[in-house]
Order: sequence, then structure tokens, then C-alpha cells
Amino acid sequence: MATKNIPFGFVELPRERSQKKPRRTGLTMMADFGLPLHYATDTVELAGPYIDLAKIAVGTSRLYELPYLRRKLAMYKRNRIRAFIGGQFQEYVYATYGARKLPVFMMEAKRVGFEVIEISDNCVPLSDAERFRQIKLARDSGLAVFGEVGSKDMKNDAGLLVHQAGICFKAGAELVLVEAAELIANGRPKMKLINGIRRALDMDKVLIELPGPWISNVTLSAVEDMKKFLVAEFGPDVNIANVLPQDIIETEALRVGLGVVGPKPKTNKG
Repeated sequence: MATKNIPFGFVELPRERSQKKPRRTGLTMMADFGLPLHYATDTVELAGPYIDLAKIAVGTSRLYELPYLRRKLAMYKRNRIRAFIGGQFQEYVYATYGARKLPVFMMEAKRVGFEVIEISDNCVPLSDAERFRQIKLARDSGLAVFGEVGSKDMKNDAGLLVHQAGICFKAGAELVLVEAAELIANGRPKMKLINGIRRALDMDKVLIELPGPWISNVTLSAVEDMKKFLVAEFGPDVNIANVLPQDIIETEALRVGLGVVGPKPKTNKG
């Protein structure tokens, strides 16, 4: 049905795609590596309906002026986008200062204005017990937690990633992200690993990260190929993480069949 406030409103979007926030499935997480506030605001003004989460990536939150960071977090919250601290900041604090500083880190996250943090071990390995304790500590501190499994350096099998995800959920993590570097080899999806994860986990609670130029030998075309693969394999409501700000609209177009690969062919009904 055409709507005056929607351009080309007669073009129907697939019902399989969740259209309204807050979404339970089909989440898009945007990676924020230090967007200026006005840039972030403009991005949200255009694409906010399609952004569910925003990762303040790595340790960049340490480099802001506090009032500036708070304004950015407030802007995201007003637009129903959940901003969270990237897990590599927690890894840095743990590796540099030890577990004794993690309660300080988490209380500071709350003071600054975060309501969610990510617990990961991309670069600093965690034992099962350490992973559980850190997530539990964050939850006891009043923070929601997204767990991340997988490594940027080592290649693991599906069994280990599923096991780690189980620990995250048992400790109270709301969602689990799967590290992008685990999912591709030579620019191609690792189907055995991806299928193993899909069989064992509730994919509504799993965000699959996109690879990016921070991973060696990953090209822009490989990122696009991964997005197309995820939508084709899991459908338009797959949870996708690490989408760059300039790619939000393009990613949504891909989800609903308006992207460069076009819609799925329909059966001729005569």
C-alpha cells in the first residue's frame, strides 16, 4: 500500500524482515571507531531505524572528553540504539592491571553513561572460569553484557565456540557475538564452522560479525560477499555486527532485496 510519507511506498518489503524497533531479531550493530558527534547524529537521522546497537569500538572511549562522550551516548539512547563498550577495552584493562581493576572499569562505565559492555578474549585469552567471572561481575555491577567468542589470532572449531557461548549465556550474557576472523578463510565463509554454530545455538541470540580491513587480507569485496552470504543463508532477519556507518543503508537494502543482488525470484503464478 502506497504511503505519502514513504518514497515508492507501493514497493512492498519482505514480511520476514523486522521493520520496527526494538527488534528481537534482525539486529544490526554499527561499529563506531570514533565518529564525531555530528557525523553520528547525521548517520542516525538517516539510518537510525536500521541501527539497533552501536559499539564504541576498542578503547576509543578513553580518548573522549567526558561531556562529549555523554552527549553521544545520550543521542544513541534517544534513538533507541544501545551503545556499548567494545570488549578489547576490557581485555586491555585486564591484561594491564589485572582482575582487581575490572570492578573499577565497570563502575566507571556506568558513571560515564554506558548500560552495556562487551566481554571478549580476542587478544587476551580467558579460561572458562575467568569468562564466567567477568560476565557475572559486570551483571552484578548493573550492566547488561554481550559476550564475544572467538579469536583474531587463533582458529577454533565450532565445538569450542559453542562451549564458550554456553558459558556466556550461563553467566548472564544477553547476546553472543562471534568473532569475524573465525568465520572466514582465504576470503571465504567456513561452512563447517558456521553450520556447527547454527545447529547448536539459538541464532536469535547470536550476532555474526563482519570481517573488516583490520583483518589481514580481507578486502571490501570479501566483506560484501560475507553480507550477501549471511542474508542468503539465514534470511533477512539475521543478526549482523560490525557494519560500518556508511554501509547501514546498503546493508538494509541487501536485507530486503533492494541491493545489488536484487530480490529472490518469485514463482510465476500465471
